[in-house]
Amino acid sequence: MKIINTNGRLGLVRPGGYVDVEEASNGEFGPDVASIYDRWDEFVEWAGAVDASSIVEVDPAGLGAPSPRPRQVFAIGLNYRDHAEEANMQIPTDSMVVFTKFASSITGPNDDIVHPGGSVDFETELVVIMGRKAFHVDRADAWSFVAGVTMGQDVSERELQLRPPSPQFGLGKSYPGFSPMGPCLVTPDEFADCDDIELGCRVNGEQMQKGRTGNMIFPVARVIEYLSAVLPLYPGDVIFTGTPAGVGVARDPARLLSVGDELVTHGVGIGEMHNRFVAPSD
Repeated sequence: MKIINTNGRLGLVRPGGYVDVEEASNGEFGPDVASIYDRWDEFVEWAGAVDASSIVEVDPAGLGAPSPRPRQVFAIGLNYRDHAEEANMQIPTDSMVVFTKFASSITGPNDDIVHPGGSVDFETELVVIMGRKAFHVDRADAWSFVAGVTMGQDVSERELQLRPPSPQFGLGKSYPGFSPMGPCLVTPDEFADCDDIELGCRVNGEQMQKGRTGNMIFPVARVIEYLSAVLPLYPGDVIFTGTPAGVGVARDPARLLSVGDELVTHGVGIGEMHNRFVAPSD
């Protein structure tokens, strides 16, 4: 199953377009995308039998983030060996690098992103969206708490992120628009192997990153187990799961993002995001 946020309304993807959930359910489920995660199990049951006779064509410009108002946004750092190596950082073994992004940074898969100045970089990531409250969850059961996955970019302004004496990961990665997500949520059953998804990105048509989630140091189930051992994960919560090698700051010379650049992010089985960086308005 795939769902989208289209012009602020919840849509169920079907061949050729989507079904408006509020209309198709006669109001049983409302249009608000964020609220569906608190009723995820009910929604999945309904979606399996929905009448798909009224199909609407998708407007790419109207697509929003599939979890637009999460209670919590987590991110995992150095979760791919090749990225840890290019960053000249110690490869994690038992303890994860965990930080948070602020929900005000979330934007849609095709939205423009205002370039704030400084050293702006890209980080392609698989994003997990929770569908059930998870607290003290064992990794063997972890995927059953997931609503689905989507694509994301952990856009980072490196100067603020790494500024001494105390790095500011949360702030440096939370400018408005620095957490684009989309184009849709895809449930785990849609993949032949939900632990091995190809992902990557291009800048102005040039391939920058390409990897597979099967190369994560800590796979999704382990991430959920690790986080939920400390605090509850709520329906709709978002987890950025880490980026493979190829980020701009690690290149020689560095390839950082400028006004006018187009960042295209892909996940096989999920789709593409197209985000353009624009100058601040007066």
